[in-house]
Amino acid sequence: MLKTLRNAFKIKDIRTKILYTFMMLIVIRIGSNLRIPGVDPQVVQEFFQQNDGALGFIRAITGGSFEQMSILALGITPYITSSIIMQLMTIAIPKLEEMQREGEDGRKKILEYTRYLTVGLALLQAIAMAVGFGSQGLLIQKGIKSVIVVVCTMTAGSAFLMWIGERITESGVGNGISMVLLFNIISSLPSDLGILYTKFIAGKSSIALQVLVGAIILALIFVMVVFVIVLQDATRKIPVQYSAKTQGRRLVGAQNQNSSIPLKVNTAGVIPVIFASSLMSFPVVISQFLKVDPASVGGKILAVLSSSNWFVVDKPWASIGALIYVTLVILFAYFYTSIVFNPLEVADNLKKQGGFIPGIRPGKPTSDYLSKILNYIIFIGAVGLTIVCIIPIIASGLFSVSRLSFTGTSLIIIVGVVLETLSAVESQMLERNYKGFLMD
Repeated sequence: MLKTLRNAFKIKDIRTKILYTFMMLIVIRIGSNLRIPGVDPQVVQEFFQQNDGALGFIRAITGGSFEQMSILALGITPYITSSIIMQLMTIAIPKLEEMQREGEDGRKKILEYTRYLTVGLALLQAIAMAVGFGSQGLLIQKGIKSVIVVVCTMTAGSAFLMWIGERITESGVGNGISMVLLFNIISSLPSDLGILYTKFIAGKSSIALQVLVGAIILALIFVMVVFVIVLQDATRKIPVQYSAKTQGRRLVGAQNQNSSIPLKVNTAGVIPVIFASSLMSFPVVISQFLKVDPASVGGKILAVLSSSNWFVVDKPWASIGALIYVTLVILFAYFYTSIVFNPLEVADNLKKQGGFIPGIRPGKPTSDYLSKILNYIIFIGAVGLTIVCIIPIIASGLFSVSRLSFTGTSLIIIVGVVLETLSAVESQMLERNYKGFLMD
């Protein structure tokens, strides 16, 4: 990793792109500290303190800007949500599916629709936040004018983040939206490390014990990172052969013996965890606006849904929510993978190209074989995702560690984006070497 970055800085074009990306991310951090005019952030901060488990991930992906009620309070989440919605609609609506197959022009149109949907979702979320928190004292001066200022500022901030992400993609390094998300999550790490230090290290009697505890924490984090890297890179390769074809007087095609279909173990990425977390936290957030009594039946159900109550010694019954969460992650992993990977389509394309899996007949038998393998590796990937996400929750519950923004989901995003960015840098370096070789 360090070697790749060191070599990249030796190349002027790539160095310029890296510095451009860094400067754009600095702009984001400045915006994250500019407060929306006419609001009292203390109201939102108290709301977060009451719902740490449910809202810790929101704090992480917004870089703390939502808790501070800054102009970038909504973060990049409206764009991520709209991208997922458009991906689902592409499967459901034939016109969008046909548009996607048109190539670059079709993808540009879908991207344009995604931008419009992002602004629409940001507007709806801003209105909900202004009205919901406004009734609890968020607005210093109540009135339609204050609501309009908050809504317009939050919507414009989300659109600005989307614009920065696209600029980074065009003129910087890696995927801009992913880089914005990564930088927001990393910005919360210093405070999380401070919490861990205060909770586990600062109170120890001797320096040797402090060092030992610190080493154990770092070792656990290192093991988790390695596990996520293995999970992200793990691939099941299905060997493919192609029938020989006659072109003129030559027989071609039979030599392609090393072709394969790569099936990633974690095909769905972090999407199942985001879906499951959002579904679990949504009722908890709504209940705060409706002032649900914690002692009521509804309050008990909401306590089960909040991850801040899972694995807490005094509330063993609340850990039922963890089982619901694990089930949702696995179900969403199967659901999302079925959308992004179609075994029947892959089998048809193989058949048209004269390809076949050794020992498997073309057509439906190939599709059935791919589905069988896919179902097996999806389960492994979903279990891996669950392990990464549930371990920090277990630790937080057993050791009463609150206000941690860094979660297993955050770790998956960090590792995934870093690997993706390093791959992009290496490909640009390789492309430049090819160009230099041809020019020489």
